[in-house]
Amino acid sequence: MPQPQAIASIDACVERIVEACGEHIVLATPLGLGKPNGLINALYRRIARDPARRLTIHTALSLDPPSPSDDIERRFAQPFLERQFGLDYPRLEYVAAMQADSLPANVHVHEFYFQSGSMLQSATAQRDYVSLNYTQVARDVADSGVNVVVQAVARRVRDGSASYSLSCNPDVTLDLLDCMARAGMPKPLVIGVVHAELPFLAGDADISDGCGVLDFVLEDASCSHRLFALPREDVDDVEYAIGLHASTLVADGGTLQIGIGALSDALVQALILRHQRNADYGEILDRLEGSNQRTPLAQRIGGDAAFQRGLYGSSEMVMDGFMHLRKAGILSRLVFDDEPLQRLLDDERIGLTLREGDAATLRHAGYLPRVLDQTGLDRMRRFGILPEGSRLRGEHIHVGMDVTLRNDFDDPQSLKTLGEAINGRTLCGGRYLQGGFCLGSSLLYEWLRNLDGNDYDGLSMNRISEVNRLQRGYEALAARQRRKARFFNTCMMATPLGAAVSDALEDGRVVSGVGGQYDFVSLAGQLDDARSILMLRATRIVKGRLESNIRWNYGHATIPRHMRDIFVSEYGIADLRGKSDQECVVAMLAICDAKFQEQLVQQAVRARKLPPGFRIPQAWKRNTREDLAARLALFRERGLLPAYPFGSDFSALELRLLRVLGTLKRSIASPRRWPGVVAALLGPGARDAEALARMGLSRPRGWRQRILARLLGGMLRQQ
Repeated sequence: MPQPQAIASIDACVERIVEACGEHIVLATPLGLGKPNGLINALYRRIARDPARRLTIHTALSLDPPSPSDDIERRFAQPFLERQFGLDYPRLEYVAAMQADSLPANVHVHEFYFQSGSMLQSATAQRDYVSLNYTQVARDVADSGVNVVVQAVARRVRDGSASYSLSCNPDVTLDLLDCMARAGMPKPLVIGVVHAELPFLAGDADISDGCGVLDFVLEDASCSHRLFALPREDVDDVEYAIGLHASTLVADGGTLQIGIGALSDALVQALILRHQRNADYGEILDRLEGSNQRTPLAQRIGGDAAFQRGLYGSSEMVMDGFMHLRKAGILSRLVFDDEPLQRLLDDERIGLTLREGDAATLRHAGYLPRVLDQTGLDRMRRFGILPEGSRLRGEHIHVGMDVTLRNDFDDPQSLKTLGEAINGRTLCGGRYLQGGFCLGSSLLYEWLRNLDGNDYDGLSMNRISEVNRLQRGYEALAARQRRKARFFNTCMMATPLGAAVSDALEDGRVVSGVGGQYDFVSLAGQLDDARSILMLRATRIVKGRLESNIRWNYGHATIPRHMRDIFVSEYGIADLRGKSDQECVVAMLAICDAKFQEQLVQQAVRARKLPPGFRIPQAWKRNTREDLAARLALFRERGLLPAYPFGSDFSALELRLLRVLGTLKRSIASPRRWPGVVAALLGPGARDAEALARMGLSRPRGWRQRILARLLGGMLRQQ
């Protein structure tokens, strides 16, 4: 196949796309980090000023740095944003146009997943949103007539030869190209845009010389901006309680899928405590009395002991949590792309390090045939059972410096000699983590760039069709690899009958998207020993008022109630799989905030789902934020549950200012707190020159800045 052609500049690349695609450019570009922002912006501008042409973009998760909404936010955020994203980060211009409902008439953007909450007010984005499960994206985008694909790629040069990796985003591109080929559609123009900061990752992502995938390669220095790094979030008591409950459902020797955000960080921190500080972990669980972590469910499908066999990660997203689990020695269970070998490992008939007697085990299991042909020899070399230099020699096999044996393993001497030759060898080719895309902090990207040895070889970036579903034709192997899978996802709301709301509001406006959540809930139902676990906060604050996230009904559902499985809130675990409606209602009431339990009981009774006279047990009345905070306070003080378990992107001063600004915002929004605001304004203030300088208020000008400086100083004094 011909090598991809080089293009030297963004402008030349834009003209090449226009020339190849004609009047209507139908562009597909990956979600998240896989977008070449500079090229997309240039193409967008080119079409926007040419009304005779049209541009349709199919994508998802168009990352955009936050924009401060007022003067106070700007003063705090601007220096941080410049440090976090760099001064030259190329914001996607179509995103700003969508948010302002000012996209040109000849441009349409169809996203299947939004940056959470970013498009709630955009009529353009809401109308053009396409609701898809992640595994259906390639199929449906292929039907749209895509004629160009642009993707950021990593490049590596060895011995003068360049190779390419789809890096953080092999998720949809390869599936899309295959779907189009199977349908007899012409191959779209595929342009790889070299990004110097993208890590070169293996698995399906490694497309070697690009032949058969890339048509053109653009290498323009302006395309290598700083990668979009998500600021690490703080973790509060509610999130820690959810993470701790959830951690008891993870089985040693099992499989883990997790998402991103504070709830995932809490789960990862809980798993690390379970593994590295097990006594402390047990003490924390004991304090969370009234939770379900000691019930038969956790004992049956999870555990609370340190991990002996370790976990395997199979997750659509590779995020910081997997890095921390790997470093902590938890993400250590290796899986192999060979079903008979995987079976032997799962049954503990052999281990990762081979022993002399394993030759007989391999023969008795049928893995080692009586006579080894070239295919069988290659298979055993691939996984390290035989040395790389092993080869067939007539009726014999040469397996080492001075080791040659007869190619007949019904011969006891041949089997004995083979056992001696493989004794002490370590299996290779296993992986500890597979993912479809990467997104996280700058530390995650640095870790990915610097992986080597087994850490590099064991991380495989794959098509989303291989991550979010059982691979067709390899179902038995995929099921073995994902043994005891726990698919953790987050939802916004849930009903007592087991439906989950994760992506949109009651009026139909999309907050984010379905993404892969439905895929994983469905996958959990296909695997005999897997469970889907949806984590949710029992309440939220709306305009200063506490509202329940467990509602009798809601105008939209992401996961229907007939797929109900496990829900986890800060107050415990509700196991709904296979349960009657009454049992589900009771289980969900047990993890609901006490303030809203009685109302739900009344609604359930009216709907004939609970008997009249149902009484709420006294233990459930402890389900309050105040009680939860009291139970976890000691462990907060001991540093076991830190606000930022994996470090913060904010400085100590910025963290202090964040607390003050948060208090100020809540106080202004709540009339009952206004006396505190007045006291801060009229008080003597604080001589905190460093904090005021960080906010650009060392020398306030005008009455607005003087009031703000005095108010901020007073709030700092009240800390």
